[in-house]
Formats: sequence, structure tokens, C-alpha cells
Amino acid sequence: MTESFRRDGEYPQGPQQSPYSESPQQNPPHSTPVDSAWPPPPAYEPTPQPEPRARKKRLRGPVGLLAAVAVAAAAVGGGTAYAFQELTGSNTTASSSTSTNVVPSSKKGTVSGVAEAVSPSIVEINATLSNGSSTGSGVIITDDGEILTNNHVISGASSVKVRTSDGKTYTAEVVGTDAKKDLALIKLKNASGLKAATLGNSDNVGVGDEVVAIGSPEGLTGTVTSGIVSALNRDVTVSTDEGQQEQQQQQGGGSGQWPFEFGGQEFNGDTGSSTTTYKAIQTDASLNPGNSGGALIDMNGNIIGINSAMYSASSDSSSSSSSAGSVGLGFAIPVNTVKADLDSLRAGGADN
Repeated sequence: MTESFRRDGEYPQGPQQSPYSESPQQNPPHSTPVDSAWPPPPAYEPTPQPEPRARKKRLRGPVGLLAAVAVAAAAVGGGTAYAFQELTGSNTTASSSTSTNVVPSSKKGTVSGVAEAVSPSIVEINATLSNGSSTGSGVIITDDGEILTNNHVISGASSVKVRTSDGKTYTAEVVGTDAKKDLALIKLKNASGLKAATLGNSDNVGVGDEVVAIGSPEGLTGTVTSGIVSALNRDVTVSTDEGQQEQQQQQGGGSGQWPFEFGGQEFNGDTGSSTTTYKAIQTDASLNPGNSGGALIDMNGNIIGINSAMYSASSDSSSSSSSAGSVGLGFAIPVNTVKADLDSLRAGGADN
């Protein structure tokens, strides 16, 4: 009977035996219950278990870290200050050596961005002389109205008026002068809350660097021009004689046109017998009569020089200032020279 059961494919009531077993067991007709033997095959295939998420996290971690490091490294490559600005969204930037004025991040490195940041720190200066007047420019260096300018702009003045970029007019007094460096410091009366410019580092300036000049040529307040640094350490000779200064200012139409000597030749008139020579930054940024005392600025908003001399296309010193114009030869006193002289100017200057 057992053999007939196997041929029919039937099994007795006892432990279940797989038909695919190579050595099927011979069970007696009356054996242990079904639930004590092997369990029946599952009714469905088991659902595959997902791969542990921990492995995916471990893969993602290093990738995310490398991306963040790459972004930071790219920013730091342009300087620490640049990295800080880009990663924090700050609208302020700083050069590697000094802090700078606020420049909108969307206009960083542009002439319009520099002009927007620095123009409020540049003023127009009108000096009344015994025989005429002089017009020049100046740079605000403190919020209560200390202003740097050229000595030849205010030398011999009986009164000095200053107009800021917002149109306000102030009376100023001369604090100190240094004719040998063609520098002067004046102070506005009853001024506060002004925007001070940032003095940079002229040792970092290189030939070919882009620059911006801001001043009041021909009394046109807040005029912006741009160019490059075309040479460094130019020996520029200017007059230190007060009478000669007054004469040339008067002949220049009251626009601060200034005679100087360069390369053995005199420009814009006779420099006189009493002169001084200083090392200057040469620029092709357009400078015209009235730019004297204004700012030469790098593309981060730092003041790198005080514009002091320009070559005029007119060689006749008796010609009106309207016939003069920039031909791409302008000179600025390096700002490091200015900073070295600042304490002396505040104490009355070398001329006292």
C-alpha cells in the first residue's frame, strides 16, 4: 500500500515529506501530528529587504563635504576678505592689507560700484585768495570733517568753503600744510556724520592696475573718470613758493591748474625758483583743472593717491583753463606718503 501511495502522489497523515527529497523517510501510518514536523512551504515569495540606508549616508557625507570645501577654497583663492563677503553675504569687502569702503556686492570691481561707494567722501574746495580764487577737490578722512587736499589748492587763502556731494556747504579752517609734499589738511566747522574714505596701501599698487579718479574739474562736483596706473615712482617737481602758486592759480582761471616739472620740462607754466620733488603715481585716468586734491582709487574702494598734477595740452600759461584738457598724463601723491605725513599735518604741518 505504501508504494501505491507514492505512485499516486499522495502522502499519509504524518510529517510532510518533500516530493523532491532524494531519500524520503518511511513513516508509519500513525505518526506524530503535522504541526510537529517541517512547516509547509510559504504561500508567497519573501519581499526583498531594502539595502540599509546607513551605507547611502556614508557615501553622501564625503561628497557633501568636498563640495563645501571646494566652494570655500574658490572664495579664499581671491583673498580672505572676498571669501568672507561671498560666504556671509556681507556688502563690505577688505583688501589684504587694509579695510575698504562699502562697495555693493553686485557692483564689486566696477567703476560704478567704486563711484557709488567713494563719491560721498569727495568734496569740492573753493579758496578765496588775495588776488583771485582757487578751485580744487578734497578727501574726507574723518566723519567730523577732516579733509586732505593739495597745498597748492588752499595756499594763501583768506577763506575756504567746502561743498559735499549732497550739496551742503561748510566753512573750513586750515589745520596744517606741507609745501614740500604738496599736502594740506583742513577741517570743516560744525560737521558730523560725514562718510570718511578709507586710505589704502600704495605699496600694493602695480602698473596696469585699474583705477578711478573722483574730483571737481572746472567746478563739476563729483566727476568720475577711470583708467590704469601707467607708471610708478615718477619724479614730479612742483612749486613751493606761495607767490608763484597764487599767480598760477589766477592765470589758470581759478580752476586749480598747477604748474609742474617732469622729465626736465615744465608743464602748465613756470614752477618758479623754489620747488620740491616727490615720487608720484602716474595714471591715464582723465584729470583736469580742479581735480587737484581729489582721490585716485583702486577697484576695491581704497584711496591709493591724492591727485596733484596734470599735463595740459595748452603750453601757454596765460590761456584760459577751458583750453586745457587731459591727455592721459596725470600724477598722484601715493597715499603712503600722505599717511606718513598725517600726524605732522594735524599738528600744524611742516611749514609751521
